[in-house]
Amino acid sequence: MTRRAAGFPGKGKGKKAVISLGLPKGSLQESTFELFRRAGFRLTVDSREYFPDIDDEEIEAILLRAQEISRYVEAGVLDVGLTGHDWVVENGSDVVEVCELFYSKATARPARWVLAVPVDSPVQRVQDLEGKLVATELVATTERYLAQHGVRAKVEFSWGATEAKAGLVDAIVELTETGRSLAANNLRIVDTVMESTTRVIANKQAWQDAGKRAKIESLGLLLVGALVAQSKVGLKLNVASDNLEAVLAELPAMRKPTVSSLWGGEWHAVEAIIDESVAKVIIPRLKRLGAEGIIEYPLNKVIP
Repeated sequence: MTRRAAGFPGKGKGKKAVISLGLPKGSLQESTFELFRRAGFRLTVDSREYFPDIDDEEIEAILLRAQEISRYVEAGVLDVGLTGHDWVVENGSDVVEVCELFYSKATARPARWVLAVPVDSPVQRVQDLEGKLVATELVATTERYLAQHGVRAKVEFSWGATEAKAGLVDAIVELTETGRSLAANNLRIVDTVMESTTRVIANKQAWQDAGKRAKIESLGLLLVGALVAQSKVGLKLNVASDNLEAVLAELPAMRKPTVSSLWGGEWHAVEAIIDESVAKVIIPRLKRLGAEGIIEYPLNKVIP
Protein backbone atom coordinates (compact mmCIF):
# COMPACT_ATOMS: atom_id res chain seq x y z
CA MET A 1 0.00 0.00 0.00
CA THR A 2 1.33 3.43 -0.91
CA ARG A 3 0.47 6.72 0.71
CA ARG A 4 -1.41 7.82 -2.38
CA ALA A 5 -3.34 4.55 -2.32
CA ALA A 6 -4.12 5.23 1.33
CA GLY A 7 -6.02 8.32 0.23
CA PHE A 8 -3.73 11.24 1.01
CA PRO A 9 -4.97 14.20 -1.03
CA GLY A 10 -1.52 15.79 -1.25
CA LYS A 11 -0.48 19.35 -0.53
CA GLY A 12 -1.09 20.73 -3.99
CA LYS A 13 1.06 23.05 -6.07
CA GLY A 14 3.45 20.17 -6.71
CA LYS A 15 5.01 20.43 -3.25
CA LYS A 16 5.72 17.12 -1.57
CA ALA A 17 5.30 16.79 2.18
CA VAL A 18 8.35 15.67 4.14
CA ILE A 19 6.40 13.42 6.50
CA SER A 20 3.00 11.73 6.60
CA LEU A 21 1.40 11.94 10.03
CA GLY A 22 -1.33 9.82 11.60
CA LEU A 23 -3.45 11.50 14.26
CA PRO A 24 -5.95 9.73 16.54
CA LYS A 25 -9.60 10.16 15.66
CA GLY A 26 -12.18 9.84 18.40
CA SER A 27 -11.76 10.52 22.10
CA LEU A 28 -8.20 11.85 21.76
CA GLN A 29 -8.86 14.05 18.72
CA GLU A 30 -9.90 17.23 20.51
CA SER A 31 -7.06 17.16 23.04
CA THR A 32 -4.56 16.31 20.26
CA PHE A 33 -5.68 19.26 18.15
CA GLU A 34 -5.38 21.52 21.22
CA LEU A 35 -1.86 20.22 21.91
CA PHE A 36 -0.83 20.99 18.32
CA ARG A 37 -2.32 24.47 18.66
CA ARG A 38 -0.21 25.14 21.75
CA ALA A 39 2.82 23.75 19.93
CA GLY A 40 2.31 26.37 17.20
CA PHE A 41 0.36 24.44 14.56
CA ARG A 42 -3.12 25.18 13.26
CA LEU A 43 -5.13 22.05 12.52
CA THR A 44 -8.61 22.24 11.04
CA VAL A 45 -10.91 19.50 9.79
CA ASP A 46 -14.58 19.11 8.96
CA SER A 47 -16.47 16.66 11.16
CA ARG A 48 -16.92 14.33 8.17
CA GLU A 49 -13.38 14.54 6.84
CA TYR A 50 -10.29 12.49 7.60
CA PHE A 51 -7.58 14.73 6.16
CA PRO A 52 -6.92 17.74 8.42
CA ASP A 53 -5.47 20.94 7.02
CA ILE A 54 -2.27 21.85 8.85
CA ASP A 55 -0.35 25.08 8.39
CA ASP A 56 2.90 23.27 7.67
CA GLU A 57 3.54 22.27 4.07
CA GLU A 58 6.05 19.65 5.17
CA ILE A 59 3.39 17.64 7.01
CA GLU A 60 0.59 15.59 5.47
CA ALA A 61 -1.95 14.42 8.06
CA ILE A 62 -4.70 11.84 8.29
CA LEU A 63 -7.12 10.91 11.08
CA LEU A 64 -7.26 7.23 12.00
CA ARG A 65 -8.38 5.13 14.94
CA ALA A 66 -5.62 5.08 17.54
CA GLN A 67 -5.80 1.28 17.50
CA GLU A 68 -4.61 1.21 13.87
CA ILE A 69 -1.93 3.88 13.74
CA SER A 70 1.03 1.81 14.91
CA ARG A 71 0.35 -0.84 12.24
CA TYR A 72 0.37 1.76 9.46
CA VAL A 73 3.53 3.36 10.85
CA GLU A 74 5.30 0.00 11.02
CA ALA A 75 4.26 -0.78 7.42
CA GLY A 76 5.58 2.56 6.15
CA VAL A 77 2.18 3.82 5.04
CA LEU A 78 2.76 6.57 7.62
CA ASP A 79 6.11 8.05 8.60
CA VAL A 80 4.99 9.09 12.06
CA GLY A 81 1.94 8.89 14.28
CA LEU A 82 0.50 9.70 17.67
CA THR A 83 -1.03 6.76 19.48
CA GLY A 84 -1.10 5.08 22.84
CA HIS A 85 1.73 2.85 23.98
CA ASP A 86 -0.98 0.27 24.69
CA TRP A 87 -1.77 -0.12 20.99
CA VAL A 88 1.90 -0.35 20.04
CA VAL A 89 2.19 -3.24 22.50
CA GLU A 90 -1.12 -4.82 21.52
CA ASN A 91 -0.25 -4.77 17.82
CA GLY A 92 3.34 -5.87 18.43
CA SER A 93 4.43 -3.00 16.20
CA ASP A 94 8.15 -2.65 15.50
CA VAL A 95 8.46 1.15 15.50
CA VAL A 96 10.64 3.87 17.01
CA GLU A 97 9.11 5.51 20.08
CA VAL A 98 10.32 9.08 19.62
CA CYS A 99 8.92 10.67 22.76
CA GLU A 100 6.27 10.28 25.44
CA LEU A 101 3.39 12.75 25.71
CA PHE A 102 1.61 12.92 29.05
CA TYR A 103 -1.88 13.85 27.95
CA SER A 104 -5.18 12.11 27.35
CA LYS A 105 -8.80 13.13 26.83
CA ALA A 106 -9.37 14.09 30.48
CA THR A 107 -6.14 14.17 32.49
CA ALA A 108 -2.37 14.37 32.27
CA ARG A 109 -1.97 11.06 34.07
CA PRO A 110 -1.30 7.74 32.34
CA ALA A 111 -4.44 5.85 31.35
CA ARG A 112 -4.89 2.37 32.80
CA TRP A 113 -6.23 -0.84 31.38
CA VAL A 114 -7.84 -2.52 34.37
CA LEU A 115 -9.37 -5.87 35.14
CA ALA A 116 -12.85 -5.14 36.44
CA VAL A 117 -15.84 -7.15 37.63
CA PRO A 118 -19.33 -6.36 38.95
CA VAL A 119 -19.24 -5.15 42.56
CA ASP A 120 -20.96 -8.32 43.80
CA SER A 121 -18.73 -10.71 41.81
CA PRO A 122 -16.93 -13.44 43.78
CA VAL A 123 -13.76 -12.64 41.79
CA GLN A 124 -11.25 -10.99 44.15
CA ARG A 125 -7.98 -11.65 42.32
CA VAL A 126 -6.87 -12.56 38.84
CA GLN A 127 -6.40 -16.23 39.80
CA ASP A 128 -10.15 -16.46 40.39
CA LEU A 129 -10.67 -16.17 36.63
CA GLU A 130 -9.39 -19.67 35.93
CA GLY A 131 -11.67 -21.15 33.24
CA LYS A 132 -13.72 -17.95 33.03
CA LEU A 133 -14.60 -15.54 30.19
CA VAL A 134 -13.06 -12.07 29.81
CA ALA A 135 -14.13 -9.40 27.29
CA THR A 136 -11.85 -6.61 26.07
CA GLU A 137 -10.56 -4.69 23.07
CA LEU A 138 -7.01 -5.43 24.25
CA VAL A 139 -7.06 -9.16 23.55
CA ALA A 140 -3.38 -10.05 23.02
CA THR A 141 -2.18 -8.00 25.99
CA THR A 142 -4.87 -9.47 28.24
CA GLU A 143 -3.93 -12.99 27.16
CA ARG A 144 -0.27 -12.31 28.03
CA TYR A 145 -1.30 -10.81 31.37
CA LEU A 146 -3.36 -13.89 32.29
CA ALA A 147 -0.56 -16.23 31.18
CA GLN A 148 1.93 -14.34 33.36
CA HIS A 149 -0.33 -15.07 36.33
CA GLY A 150 -0.74 -18.72 35.35
CA VAL A 151 -4.44 -18.28 34.57
CA ARG A 152 -6.17 -20.08 31.71
CA ALA A 153 -9.23 -18.13 30.68
CA LYS A 154 -10.98 -17.36 27.42
CA VAL A 155 -10.51 -13.80 26.15
CA GLU A 156 -12.99 -12.52 23.57
CA PHE A 157 -12.81 -9.32 21.57
CA SER A 158 -15.29 -6.63 22.54
CA TRP A 159 -16.58 -4.30 19.83
CA GLY A 160 -16.84 -1.35 22.21
CA ALA A 161 -19.28 -0.69 25.09
CA THR A 162 -17.25 -3.18 27.11
CA GLU A 163 -18.55 -1.90 30.46
CA ALA A 164 -22.07 -2.93 29.46
CA LYS A 165 -20.91 -6.53 28.96
CA ALA A 166 -19.71 -6.99 32.53
CA GLY A 167 -22.94 -8.83 33.35
CA LEU A 168 -22.58 -11.11 30.34
CA VAL A 169 -19.01 -12.25 31.01
CA ASP A 170 -17.00 -12.96 34.15
CA ALA A 171 -14.71 -9.94 33.84
CA ILE A 172 -13.69 -7.16 31.51
CA VAL A 173 -10.42 -5.40 30.78
CA GLU A 174 -11.21 -1.78 30.06
CA LEU A 175 -9.40 1.53 29.69
CA THR A 176 -9.94 4.11 32.43
CA GLU A 177 -8.44 7.44 33.43
CA THR A 178 -10.25 8.22 36.67
CA GLY A 179 -12.25 5.06 37.40
CA ARG A 180 -15.45 7.08 37.77
CA SER A 181 -17.19 5.51 34.78
CA LEU A 182 -16.49 2.02 36.10
CA ALA A 183 -17.87 2.93 39.51
CA ALA A 184 -20.96 4.50 37.90
CA ASN A 185 -21.59 1.16 36.16
CA ASN A 186 -21.30 -0.77 39.44
CA LEU A 187 -17.91 -2.23 38.58
CA ARG A 188 -14.87 -2.60 40.81
CA ILE A 189 -11.25 -2.82 39.79
CA VAL A 190 -9.43 -6.05 40.60
CA ASP A 191 -6.02 -5.24 39.12
CA THR A 192 -4.17 -3.02 36.65
CA VAL A 193 -3.21 -4.86 33.47
CA MET A 194 -1.05 -2.05 32.05
CA GLU A 195 -0.57 1.71 32.06
CA SER A 196 -0.28 3.71 28.87
CA THR A 197 0.59 7.19 27.67
CA THR A 198 0.46 8.75 24.23
CA ARG A 199 3.64 8.36 22.19
CA VAL A 200 5.07 9.87 19.03
CA ILE A 201 6.12 6.84 17.01
CA ALA A 202 8.08 6.69 13.76
CA ASN A 203 8.61 4.19 10.99
CA LYS A 204 12.13 2.72 11.20
CA GLN A 205 13.04 3.52 7.59
CA ALA A 206 11.71 7.07 7.92
CA TRP A 207 13.81 7.44 11.08
CA GLN A 208 16.92 6.56 9.08
CA ASP A 209 16.15 9.27 6.51
CA ALA A 210 17.96 12.42 7.66
CA GLY A 211 15.33 14.84 6.38
CA LYS A 212 12.38 12.93 7.79
CA ARG A 213 14.12 12.32 11.11
CA ALA A 214 14.91 16.02 11.53
CA LYS A 215 11.25 16.90 10.91
CA ILE A 216 9.98 14.19 13.26
CA GLU A 217 12.38 15.24 16.02
CA SER A 218 11.35 18.88 15.60
CA LEU A 219 7.68 17.92 15.85
CA GLY A 220 8.31 15.87 18.99
CA LEU A 221 10.32 18.68 20.55
CA LEU A 222 7.53 21.21 20.02
CA LEU A 223 4.81 18.89 21.33
CA VAL A 224 6.80 18.06 24.47
CA GLY A 225 7.54 21.77 24.94
CA ALA A 226 3.83 22.58 24.75
CA LEU A 227 3.02 19.97 27.38
CA VAL A 228 5.76 21.16 29.74
CA ALA A 229 4.51 24.74 29.38
CA GLN A 230 0.97 23.68 30.30
CA SER A 231 1.90 23.30 33.96
CA LYS A 232 4.24 26.31 34.22
CA VAL A 233 4.08 30.10 34.16
CA GLY A 234 6.60 32.88 33.76
CA LEU A 235 7.22 35.32 36.60
CA LYS A 236 8.75 38.81 36.38
CA LEU A 237 9.40 41.14 39.27
CA ASN A 238 11.55 44.03 40.44
CA VAL A 239 13.45 43.99 43.72
CA ALA A 240 15.82 46.37 45.52
CA SER A 241 19.42 45.24 46.05
CA ASP A 242 18.91 44.97 49.83
CA ASN A 243 16.11 42.42 49.33
CA LEU A 244 17.53 40.53 46.36
CA GLU A 245 19.13 37.67 48.26
CA ALA A 246 15.98 36.96 50.29
CA VAL A 247 13.79 37.00 47.18
CA LEU A 248 16.10 34.66 45.24
CA ALA A 249 16.21 32.25 48.18
CA GLU A 250 12.41 32.04 48.10
CA LEU A 251 12.01 31.85 44.33
CA PRO A 252 11.95 28.40 42.69
CA ALA A 253 12.94 28.12 39.05
CA MET A 254 13.54 25.48 36.36
CA ARG A 255 17.26 26.25 36.53
CA LYS A 256 18.22 29.58 38.08
CA PRO A 257 16.37 32.90 37.81
CA THR A 258 17.57 35.55 35.37
CA VAL A 259 18.71 38.69 37.23
CA SER A 260 19.39 41.99 35.45
CA SER A 261 20.50 45.26 37.01
CA LEU A 262 18.20 48.20 36.36
CA TRP A 263 19.41 51.73 35.68
CA GLY A 264 21.23 53.11 38.68
CA GLY A 265 22.16 49.70 40.12
CA GLU A 266 19.89 49.87 43.20
CA TRP A 267 17.13 47.73 41.70
CA HIS A 268 17.12 44.44 39.81
CA ALA A 269 14.73 42.76 37.39
CA VAL A 270 14.20 39.06 38.12
CA GLU A 271 12.59 36.55 35.77
CA ALA A 272 11.90 32.85 36.33
CA ILE A 273 9.76 29.94 35.11
CA ILE A 274 7.89 28.23 37.94
CA ASP A 275 5.20 25.59 38.39
CA GLU A 276 1.79 27.20 38.05
CA SER A 277 0.59 25.30 41.10
CA VAL A 278 2.97 27.20 43.40
CA ALA A 279 2.44 30.66 41.89
CA LYS A 280 -0.49 31.51 44.15
CA VAL A 281 1.62 30.60 47.19
CA ILE A 282 4.91 32.18 46.18
CA ILE A 283 3.67 35.55 44.88
CA PRO A 284 2.39 36.86 48.26
CA ARG A 285 5.64 35.73 49.89
CA LEU A 286 7.72 37.57 47.29
CA LYS A 287 5.65 40.70 47.85
CA ARG A 288 6.25 40.53 51.61
CA LEU A 289 10.00 40.16 50.94
CA GLY A 290 10.05 43.43 48.99
CA ALA A 291 9.35 42.41 45.41
CA GLU A 292 7.41 44.92 43.31
CA GLY A 293 5.82 45.00 39.86
CA ILE A 294 5.17 41.25 39.94
CA ILE A 295 3.85 39.88 36.65
CA GLU A 296 2.66 36.32 36.05
CA TYR A 297 2.24 35.30 32.40
CA PRO A 298 1.27 32.10 30.56
CA LEU A 299 3.66 30.12 28.39
CA ASN A 300 3.09 28.38 25.06
CA LYS A 301 6.18 26.20 24.98
CA VAL A 302 9.00 25.37 27.37
CA ILE A 303 11.76 23.38 25.67
CA PRO A 304 13.50 21.20 28.28
